[in-house]
Amino acid sequence: MPKTKEMSLLDPAIAGPALRSAAAKLDPRRLIKNPVMFVTEIVAALSTLLFLRNLALGMEGSLVLGQIALWLWFTVYFANFAEAMAEGRGKARADSLRSAQTETPAKKLQTAAEHRFETVPSTSLKPGDLILVEAGDIIPGDGEAVDGVASVDESAITGESAPVIREAGGDRSSLTGGTRIVSDWLVMKVTAKSGESFLDRMIALVEGAERQKTPNEIALNILLVGMTIIFLLVVATLEPFVIYSGGFVPVVFLIALLVTLIPTTIGGLLSAIGVAGMDRLVKANVVAKSGRAVEAAGDVDTLLLDKTGTITFGARRADAFHVVPGVAERTLVEAAYLASLADETPEGRSIVELAQKQLPSSPERDAATGETIPFSAQTRLSGIDLADGSSLRKGAADAVLSWCGVAASPELTAIVERIARSGGTPLVVARDRQPLGVIHLKDIVKPGIRERFAELRRMGIRTVMVTGDNPLTAAAIAAEAGVDDFLAEATPERKLELIRSEQAEGKLVAMCGDGSNDAPALAQADVGVAMNTGTPAAKEAGNLIDLDSDPTKLIEIVLVGKQLLISRGSLTTFSIANDVAKYFAILPALFVAAYPGLGALNVMALSNPGSAILSAVIFNALVIVALIPLALRGVKYTPASAASLLRRNLLIYGLGGLIVPFLGIKAIDMVVTALSLA
Repeated sequence: MPKTKEMSLLDPAIAGPALRSAAAKLDPRRLIKNPVMFVTEIVAALSTLLFLRNLALGMEGSLVLGQIALWLWFTVYFANFAEAMAEGRGKARADSLRSAQTETPAKKLQTAAEHRFETVPSTSLKPGDLILVEAGDIIPGDGEAVDGVASVDESAITGESAPVIREAGGDRSSLTGGTRIVSDWLVMKVTAKSGESFLDRMIALVEGAERQKTPNEIALNILLVGMTIIFLLVVATLEPFVIYSGGFVPVVFLIALLVTLIPTTIGGLLSAIGVAGMDRLVKANVVAKSGRAVEAAGDVDTLLLDKTGTITFGARRADAFHVVPGVAERTLVEAAYLASLADETPEGRSIVELAQKQLPSSPERDAATGETIPFSAQTRLSGIDLADGSSLRKGAADAVLSWCGVAASPELTAIVERIARSGGTPLVVARDRQPLGVIHLKDIVKPGIRERFAELRRMGIRTVMVTGDNPLTAAAIAAEAGVDDFLAEATPERKLELIRSEQAEGKLVAMCGDGSNDAPALAQADVGVAMNTGTPAAKEAGNLIDLDSDPTKLIEIVLVGKQLLISRGSLTTFSIANDVAKYFAILPALFVAAYPGLGALNVMALSNPGSAILSAVIFNALVIVALIPLALRGVKYTPASAASLLRRNLLIYGLGGLIVPFLGIKAIDMVVTALSLA
């Protein structure tokens, strides 16, 4: 997603529409999804009717009742405003995505081999259609490259200006609608219907209009509903109890008591906290398919990361040639050069470049005529059978030695093990079934990655590097990178087995991946982060998609998840403590006439019962407004133990929730008394 300037918490461009949206959310059919605020609205409506009746009859106390009704409406409106502000920030971030969503002409082909096409609108495309996209063309929909190679400008999605290579086959074949071909051409197969593309889904998710509640949010909602029902019963039975005791409580006081008893603070901010958490993730250029994934990220115990492209740069480069005794270095270098000329992988090209530097004069390319042997996962070697009858192979040590039909010499074994222990990848080179030596391919660990893993360790997260390398190579890279454990010679089956074993122990597992072979593990993981550059299968299997395709982004995702959980817990603690403090304002005012001994609880020394009730209701509304910026920004998370976080939460938000109402209600009471409002 294009990087935009940071939005302020109360950006006027968002606040204006949010004010209108908050009014629309007063519709009871929409508000019923928030039971606490729904009850508050019902009470506000009844208070308004009572006020109008009392005003028409000239009854005493109409002024206080009218003010209470007004502040109850403000309480509901401010809660709606908090949610509307959070949604507005998400919708603003979706605008840049929507700008990339344009109807474009598509060059539809009958077959991939023939580039004769008919031009059709992109809205008519169906899965399976073949489309030709050439330099300057906008990719008309989501798809997969089936022929050709091209550079693609994906800045409309990722915000990065540098084009990326997309080609048929492998893990770089995924194409996203709305991006643009910069050079060359591709034939793509459409994989999504119009209106169901990746971009369409991202816009809907970013806007958050259909955001599903997370399990913790649902549980907290159930708790709030339960508390609301209990306090409804309490308030409903109070008046008969007071009458039986020979006292009298005005209806307006009971109304105020109900609203201050039920958890309106967290009830008003709960939805905003969840929407804002999704928005913070979008700001990091990550799109979540569900709120559940964001929440699970905050509880992750084990993190699986692919070595290539995540911990290392991914493009291994030839670093040195090592000959076995009795073989001239030039013989090894020439053999490696000829065996790699047809190898278009980054590793193959780096071997050719290194050989050219070491040879006084490179062998003619014509000398490499013959039948090329491509690399495959089964053979684990590649090479060429030259026209003069010679055969050259390079590849994994055991595969090349098996081709040669000989056992490894002690000298060759020593070279292979030395390279592997150093974290490199050894490729044995052989000519005419005779081993000549070893190419040292070096994997470069990304700078700063060790510090990031140390940060995860402080969060209590165990990191596991997943790689197809042999155990010796994997151990060396793991030690250099600073991960806690590694899985060598990983296959899709072994990844799944590892994730399931961790989950069987009650742990939540997160994984990054981009290839089709990662799809099963991404689907099994509790948090599956798919790279935007990955295959369609990987993006479908993951529940989070990183638009920047930066696997280390998972650290930010974990932080956002933890911040979401801590924000919700902190504001819930504040809300409950806040309600306890309000009881000291409301209860003495209600019952001091019937039970004079309750006057001892009037520790705030409030002026009179009417002022106490009105002050508590006003504070109840204003505290939601005061907490909106915190709900949108989130409570800052710093790595610490659970006990330390709990102490901090109770000290700041528990104790603060008790103290702030005492100060706030007393200050409001002084203003109300000075203005003779009650």
